[in-house]
Amino acid sequence: MAPPVQSHRSPSPSQPSGKGEVSDLKTQLRQLAGSRAPGTDDTKRELFKKVISYMTIGIDVSSVFSEMVMCSATSDIVLKKMCYLYVGNYAKHNPDLALLTINFLQRDCKDEDPMIRGLALRSLCSLGVANLVEYLVGPLGNGLKDGNSYVRMVAAVGVLKLYHLSASTCLDADFPPLLKQLMLKDKDAQVVANCLTSLQEIWSLEASTSEEAAREREMLLSKPVVYYFLNRMKEFSEWAQCIVLELVSKYVPVDSEEIFDIMNLLEDRLQHANGAVVLATIKVFLHMTLSMTDVHQQVYERIKAPLLTLVSSGSPEQSYAVLSHLHLLVMRAPYIFSSDYKHFYCQYNEPFYVKKLKLDMLTAVANESNTYEIVTELCEYVANVDIPMARESIRAVGKIALQQYDVNAIVDRLLQFLEMEKEHVTAETLVLVKDLLRKYPQWSHDCIAVVGNISSKNVQEPKAKAALIWMLGEYAQDMQDSPYILEGLVENWDEENSAEVRLHLLTAVMKCFLRRAPETQKALGDALAAGVADFHQDVHDRALLYYRLLKYDVSVAERIVNPPKQAVSVFADTQSSEMKDRIFDEFNSLSVVYQKPSYMFTDKEHRGPFAFSEELGTLSIGTEPSDGAVAAQRVEANDKDLLLGTSEKEESHGYGNNGSAYSAPSYDASTTAGASQGNFDLVSIDQPSTLHPPSGFAIDDLLGLGMPAAPSSAPPVLLLNAKAAIDPNAFQQKWRQLPVSLSQETSIDPQGVAGMTNPHALPQHMQGHSINCIASGGQAPNFKFFFFAQKAEGSSAYLVECVINSSSCKVQLKIKTDDQATSQAFSELFQSALSKFGSA
Repeated sequence: MAPPVQSHRSPSPSQPSGKGEVSDLKTQLRQLAGSRAPGTDDTKRELFKKVISYMTIGIDVSSVFSEMVMCSATSDIVLKKMCYLYVGNYAKHNPDLALLTINFLQRDCKDEDPMIRGLALRSLCSLGVANLVEYLVGPLGNGLKDGNSYVRMVAAVGVLKLYHLSASTCLDADFPPLLKQLMLKDKDAQVVANCLTSLQEIWSLEASTSEEAAREREMLLSKPVVYYFLNRMKEFSEWAQCIVLELVSKYVPVDSEEIFDIMNLLEDRLQHANGAVVLATIKVFLHMTLSMTDVHQQVYERIKAPLLTLVSSGSPEQSYAVLSHLHLLVMRAPYIFSSDYKHFYCQYNEPFYVKKLKLDMLTAVANESNTYEIVTELCEYVANVDIPMARESIRAVGKIALQQYDVNAIVDRLLQFLEMEKEHVTAETLVLVKDLLRKYPQWSHDCIAVVGNISSKNVQEPKAKAALIWMLGEYAQDMQDSPYILEGLVENWDEENSAEVRLHLLTAVMKCFLRRAPETQKALGDALAAGVADFHQDVHDRALLYYRLLKYDVSVAERIVNPPKQAVSVFADTQSSEMKDRIFDEFNSLSVVYQKPSYMFTDKEHRGPFAFSEELGTLSIGTEPSDGAVAAQRVEANDKDLLLGTSEKEESHGYGNNGSAYSAPSYDASTTAGASQGNFDLVSIDQPSTLHPPSGFAIDDLLGLGMPAAPSSAPPVLLLNAKAAIDPNAFQQKWRQLPVSLSQETSIDPQGVAGMTNPHALPQHMQGHSINCIASGGQAPNFKFFFFAQKAEGSSAYLVECVINSSSCKVQLKIKTDDQATSQAFSELFQSALSKFGSA
């Protein structure tokens, strides 16, 4: 279909203000169609430029199609190009218009000017209309035999376009054998390269169904063909050289002598100015010498200089791409690059993504001989005004510390970071110190002496606060004020939004109580009371577990919560060796830049059933809207309020009851006050093996222990409008305006998660409950949906953001409505409908 008319633009000299100007343009083109007066071509150029500019900014100028075709009868190459551009834009979406172009394009394919013949053939093959393929066979056959190399080059690619339109037509016309003949005999190197590209794709797609195609594909990897390409290597363009080198990397030489012959033949490609050619050559060298350990190591030494040269020259984007490949090699052989660590020092004018990758390189090449210099350089970055850079530098120092044996100097540097009194530096250092203490417990006294001087009020980041709380619990005996700091944190329980911090706080108070019971008794009572009433399921469950452990036997609780610790020798690697090998096999591809194998970002099952679109109007789910319901649409990629970012954490912040079978009683101020006054006597010191709550405090009632199961709640009485509808733009506007009424977390049946492999399933299921899906997106394990519903009586609307984690079967709901009184009833109705998804 033609681009939509954008009527909201302000008039400008280059844009028509109404249909009248397009009509005038049409009239002028018609008058010039048959004219041969002097200056006609110049006038046509100006009119063509206007048409192209209107088309480019989204104005529908398809009404002048016939006039543009009539004006194409000219020898002016510029006019031809503009006409082909216009025709290609509109013809592919309108077969009727495409039919009008066939005659004049076929005529131009026989023009005397080879440039016009080539351009016309390219435009003809690019129409993309399946029912016009019979018109391509003749011009393509003539183009493959044309005397001009440009026309043959276009025809070689045109065969591939024809194959994708109609494979049977392409094969019946015997175009692949013609391409093979051209590839092996044509004098023009670019024609040869285009033939190779087309044949590789055609035979690869046909190999699964045709034995002949499989044999032909193997023929490309035969010794005569490979050497034919290698001997013509210098004739090829840079792009063609990369194609040939990729083919050579798949070739299996007969013996080591042949390997050395190929490497000697390609030696000069390592000095090529184009980074893609250098990387393609390196891939050939690396893959051919995998079975030759000594030679493989020599290859690393040989390719080091070209790679380092490419890193230091060229644009930041090229530097990053080359650094990504260099990082992969460093991970496989860090000792070879350890003496070149200074090449990975960061420059002040480099973008952050390059600096971050260089920091990873520095941590990978660090060893006993260069650690001091590298850590000294990293410490300089810590004082950088660029906060993300300072954070990454501290993490790099930590990684080096965790992989070294002698860390005396590194620990001293880290402790100095804590004295800088910069919030981001303190936060990152605390996280790092926690990991260091897990591996080097002998440094606990020095670290705790410095950490003890840090006020918990000055630490706000969740991970840093969690690390500080962990140390307060783990080293409660060495930190004199530990019980009192933890008690202050427990008093501010309701102000803490991070579930991670609350979980660490529960465990730390428990550990501290087991070591310093009298001082921590009150804090533990408050923490368990608040934890059991917590809205987050994990926090609630952990508090209940600790309570039951203490009630059963304190000594058992101590063995479980605070067992003898063993130093962590090796921290888990984020990537398996098998994954790294697969990435190495895909050297010189996006897999290296993404640091994941190609199947993880190309196969649909790994990308997930949904993907974001760049345009709001693109349908993401193919369900047909019924009764006026709006079809689900993908959300605009730049709408930060509606999108689920790829870096968004799975941890929820501020979600409500998840609808589990256990219903915790409400937690109010009076309960907290009672616990704060010491009424919650958790443990009798004289009898440390048993928990004895005083009779005046109903702890069993608080925790819901020994109580009969709560009666099931009555079904929601809220009725929804089955024919509710809303415009996606109105939905987004309403979403931004309304406040959040409810934030909750619930669960989804694992069978429901399995059913999400069908992108239609959940929206169709919810639509059956009068809840329509407006937009969807995300990738495994996080999927995001936006739903809309309307009250049956009245105009009250309900907007829902539903984030489903397929790995944990957890669902995070955010509900907005202009009828706050019925928000809870709608939430129950929504969760009831969701709980039935996937059930029989």
